[in-house]
Amino acid sequence: MASILDSVNQRTQMVGQNRLELLLFHLNGKQRFGINVFKVREVLPCPRLTAMPNRNPLVRGIAHIRGQAISIIDLSMATGGRALTDIQNRFVIISEYNRTIQGFLVEGVDRIININWESVMPPPKGTGRDAYLTAVTKIDDELVEIIDVERILADIMPANTDVSEEVANAAINVKKEDLTILITDDSSVARNQIKRALQSLGITLEVKKNGKEALDYLKDKAKEVGGSVHPHVPVLVSDVEMPIMDGYTLTAELKADPNLRDIHVILHTSLSGVFNQAMVKKVGADDFIAKFHPDELATAVQKWLNTEVIA
Repeated sequence: MASILDSVNQRTQMVGQNRLELLLFHLNGKQRFGINVFKVREVLPCPRLTAMPNRNPLVRGIAHIRGQAISIIDLSMATGGRALTDIQNRFVIISEYNRTIQGFLVEGVDRIININWESVMPPPKGTGRDAYLTAVTKIDDELVEIIDVERILADIMPANTDVSEEVANAAINVKKEDLTILITDDSSVARNQIKRALQSLGITLEVKKNGKEALDYLKDKAKEVGGSVHPHVPVLVSDVEMPIMDGYTLTAELKADPNLRDIHVILHTSLSGVFNQAMVKKVGADDFIAKFHPDELATAVQKWLNTEVIA
């Protein structure tokens, strides 16, 4: 177990070139699940939990870890399974998502694997648990299910998606007609949150589920308009971790294409701790925003729209 903890600690700062590192774990049974190592702070045996009144039933209790009170979420219950038992012999994955720190109670931790995003696919429909999955992949000829943590957190702590009046009424110095903002995110919850926040801008929104879909859409658009896409799609809001093609690779592809390189790229990710700014600069992204604050996102889009007059 110590080797896994050491490995998690070393690798949480790594951002790969269209690669993903997953921490594999079990809930109830043999099925293996995955969580992005980049979001993991540490893994530890389940500490003593304190019950809190009126808590969400998915929260098994509060743990005091390194001076912080952290909610411990039963990940089996949160994905529609039965509650984990014998929790004193289980493990907790401490993670950081959407500006919050939480612990996920799991049955056991397996190992860390390094794979290419191209081998990670959207979840098949009708699996019964697909609503809580963001992707699937195969390891050792077995299916590994990657959990949509944003969906789980939205069930427990719904995010406010309303933009303030002040931000909604801020001036945009471009003609809104015939403009499109492209949104790319593999989480259905995140896509809906972003759409809700940006609808107040009064600009058409186009939504894609991964970097490959977004890149194909923009290349088709370039053929349609016969040149630069920027006058038509001035801003892309993209998640970082996505199946098939991640946000870093998508950004690098855009910046290398003469017809796409002028699009302003906002990387919008659930990572809210230490961030590898060098990687953002390397791929040429214009902005980075941690999920999810509607005013910050809408203001960032307004800023890039106002940087120049679009014909």
